[in-house]
Amino acid sequence: MAYEAKTKATGVDVDGFIAGSPKPADGAVLCALMRRVSGLEPKMWGPSIVGFGLREYELAGGKTGKMLAMGFSPRKASLVLYIKHAEGWEDRLARLGKHGTGTGCLYINKLADVDAGVLEEMVAAAWTTTARIGD
Repeated sequence: MAYEAKTKATGVDVDGFIAGSPKPADGAVLCALMRRVSGLEPKMWGPSIVGFGLREYELAGGKTGKMLAMGFSPRKASLVLYIKHAEGWEDRLARLGKHGTGTGCLYINKLADVDAGVLEEMVAAAWTTTARIGD
């Protein structure tokens, strides 16, 4: 039996959302990066997450859920990236620049604070190692 997630893909216009977000320039750059790495068009997930691809995850009791494989949210306080901690994660974090981390999240105040090449390495590694369904 599949779990019904609260955050789901929507039909909201991604480019319009990014343009009206607190960090439109950085959001556009992140969107272009994830579009290039994934080869997919983004979809909005809930009211504030731009997502790429789909993955399945396990829940307690043998249930499963579906969610975005990779994504980001251009929030006022910071850019929040939802990417897998792929092999080499700690090494890349050490080279990335100013950032914060949380459970399953990477926080960046602004893209100017980080090394763009390292960020692309992280996004590409995350995409490659994320088990996806229905690309």
